[in-house]
Amino acid sequence: MSADSPKRILLGAFEMMNPNNGMPTWTDPRGRGDDWDDLSYWLGLATMLDAAGFDFLFFADTYGYATLDGRMPDEVAAHGIQFPALDPMLAIPALAHATSQLGFVVTSPTTVEKPYGTARRFATLDRFTAGRIGWNVVTGSSQATTDELFGVTQKLSHDERYDAADEFLDTCLRFWEHSWDEDAEVRDRSRGVYADPSMLHRVEVNGTYQRAQGVFAVPPTPQRTPVLFQAGTSDRGRAYAARNAEAVFIQGQSIPTAAAHVADIRAQAVAQGRRPEDVKVITGMTVTVAATEAEAQALRTEYESVLGLDDAAVMFAGITGIDLTGIDPDTRVADLHTDLGQTLINRYARTNPDIRVRAVLDQFRTKAIRGFQITGSPEQVADEIIAIVDGSGIDGIMLEPTFGGPASYEAFIELVLPILIERGRAGTPEGATLRERLSGSPRLAPTHRAHRLTATDASAEASVTAPLAAAT
Repeated sequence: MSADSPKRILLGAFEMMNPNNGMPTWTDPRGRGDDWDDLSYWLGLATMLDAAGFDFLFFADTYGYATLDGRMPDEVAAHGIQFPALDPMLAIPALAHATSQLGFVVTSPTTVEKPYGTARRFATLDRFTAGRIGWNVVTGSSQATTDELFGVTQKLSHDERYDAADEFLDTCLRFWEHSWDEDAEVRDRSRGVYADPSMLHRVEVNGTYQRAQGVFAVPPTPQRTPVLFQAGTSDRGRAYAARNAEAVFIQGQSIPTAAAHVADIRAQAVAQGRRPEDVKVITGMTVTVAATEAEAQALRTEYESVLGLDDAAVMFAGITGIDLTGIDPDTRVADLHTDLGQTLINRYARTNPDIRVRAVLDQFRTKAIRGFQITGSPEQVADEIIAIVDGSGIDGIMLEPTFGGPASYEAFIELVLPILIERGRAGTPEGATLRERLSGSPRLAPTHRAHRLTATDASAEASVTAPLAAAT
């Protein structure tokens, strides 16, 4: 693509493997209350997105669920507020087998897992998907509940969890990038040699949060390392993303705030010895589109009518640990602090430092943790998407369904996507692997810090520009 060509917009779809997608909508006929636990539903969704030329299907996930004062509120089970839930990682091989180009990004935490197990699972997925897998790295979600479920007794602060996540990811990178030389897997039947022992390296980690010793049992895969996504937009989260992430998921709700996030993440990436283009920024987006603006507005109104204030309060508490219903509604949100979902608090406080609790709860009811909200005719929606991308510097959008079923995706594909294709802003993705479609190369960029690591954590890091031989 030449410098004068319009930017192709990366396209993703945001999903959760539970009855709803965010706020409870499972009872609506357009929801997926009867289908969410049927693999054929997810196969149908994946093949539809694949045929439309989407770049990836993103699965948000958490082991936990919303609690208040250590107890699951009745609304969580009764209304299906991100509960119950299945493990999306187990469905990925089947979805990949049914598709040819679609990438898959799945969330996995660094708090209750161990690096070797995570590295092994993602390497297996990279092999089974032929390089179409990405890892959304999170430090945790619904952390209080998750800690109880896993019996975690060591409590880490918000920033400490990111310190631990740095060490966790470094250990995974050592396994993926440094345990096997590029030509170690020879599969030579004539000599009876499967792998060359001299080209295998023992990983040695003796850190503050992680311990690991041994050779990685999975040979190099198409991408070696899954595409690294990261979704935190707190100060510490953006610093983590600048060091590690190849794609950052933000929830922009205005062009200026999205542009500020993009500029800050890329500036921090440059300070880490990376190039601005090494980090793709993707925003969430809820699109309500119909043949006419009036029809679209009516559909949006209908959607908002099924969203309850009490459900919003429960979901907010599950993310942040803060029960807004127990706080003076005139309290400034900027005065609240949490060691759980600080990103969500910052999101409101930075947009409006004087915003009060009562306003946040009402906004959260209709927007939850979603990004841009666009409602209109096909031309209006296409125009606004392009204005957002060009005005903020983001690289892609991740569509969020409305009622939970596939209808909102179908409407976008039928009504909006042809316009974006005609304008040169969308089209068939190029590249066999997910990373190639994002960056043009199947391997981590030469400037990524993974190349400055070695198999052991005792060695000094090499020059910032020194890539692995296989990365060139």
